[in-house]
Amino acid sequence: MAGALNGFRIIDITQVISGPLATRILADQGADVVKVEPPQGDILRHMGGVAGLSPPFTTTNRSKRSIVLDLKEEAGLETVRALVAEADVFIQN
Repeated sequence: MAGALNGFRIIDITQVISGPLATRILADQGADVVKVEPPQGDILRHMGGVAGLSPPFTTTNRSKRSIVLDLKEEAGLETVRALVAEADVFIQN
């Protein structure tokens, strides 16, 4: 069964807890959430756990797709601009 937000695309550049939790709720309702992470990964990945998959990270980022982009480089910025151009929502914290 499709969720209430099926068909909505959300670009998520949030990190730690509050932003990823908010976008997880949207993903749980059927939105297509694309999480953009820096090359070193979301800081929450490295707070316990194994191989970059801490329990808090996996809980707050389930149901999402992810991409690694370096937003300090022009190529990363261009890619995120292209993603945002096709999205319904862009969220950061």
